[in-house]
Amino acid sequence: MGRVVSLGSINVDHVGYTSTEWIRETAAAYDWFPAAGETVRVASFPDALDAAYAETHLGGKGANQAVAAAAAGADTSLLGMVGDDEAEYEVCETLTRRGVDVNDVGRADGPTGAAYVAVDETGENYIAILAGANGRVGEAYVDRHAETLATADCLLVQNELPAETVRAALDRLAVRDARPLVVYDPAPAAGAAAILAHDCVDVVTPNDGEYEALREAIAAFDGTVVRTRGADGVVVRGERRLAVASPSVEPVDTTGAGDVFSGYLGAELAAGTDFERAVRLATVAGALSTEREGVQAAVPSRERVAAVAE
Repeated sequence: MGRVVSLGSINVDHVGYTSTEWIRETAAAYDWFPAAGETVRVASFPDALDAAYAETHLGGKGANQAVAAAAAGADTSLLGMVGDDEAEYEVCETLTRRGVDVNDVGRADGPTGAAYVAVDETGENYIAILAGANGRVGEAYVDRHAETLATADCLLVQNELPAETVRAALDRLAVRDARPLVVYDPAPAAGAAAILAHDCVDVVTPNDGEYEALREAIAAFDGTVVRTRGADGVVVRGERRLAVASPSVEPVDTTGAGDVFSGYLGAELAAGTDFERAVRLATVAGALSTEREGVQAAVPSRERVAAVAE
């Protein structure tokens, strides 16, 4: 397999398995509360809601996609930052066990990033994120790891780091004679249009909500658009067009299915897999991940993915 680098967020996920009634009531009380399948940034999280988010998992789009890429067989490194509480949650230790190289993960004063994930009885998720240490990943960090970024076969980026940091990373790649394939997950959608306009973005992977929010920017994008549609599968627009059906599953928790998709897709493309087959394997991986709670612990093995895809 090829070499994948994920430049992105590392979070501690606080998860609440709840009812659609609770979701409706909470959304009515807090105007920032995310829509189904949406990720939103918040500056703080109400103490009054803490009790509803009782379970703790490891997450963050950058970390999730790295774990998925490693499970798919790629030589995978993660770039990002954790806080001074990371040992309490065994963040780096757990990522290492899951096959991810975290040697270049930085440390910042203060807490690791956090996500508050509500999951209703249908498995649908509603995610609010606090930046924490993710907000400390800046241009100086990118410059220190410019060679790692440039020598990957595939670079995975998302929208949970500061936009100026992601742009800086892409700017560094733009002046290179050779650069990796860049796969961009535009979540949260707010502010993603500016990154999508960068010439170094090759593939973008919006879900339905992100696609609608970024419709104008996506229409102007001249790379490959891989639109993930949950149970309705995946639609690809670019040099080649195709539709890929999702396997039938009984979802328990859809959180991070898009991350698993992106991580598998990046790993397969890094390895030189035919694009259509890479999308098919990634689609199966994302679907299978919904059968278990959490994200990283729910990433399926490549053997299982390949067996279902055949």
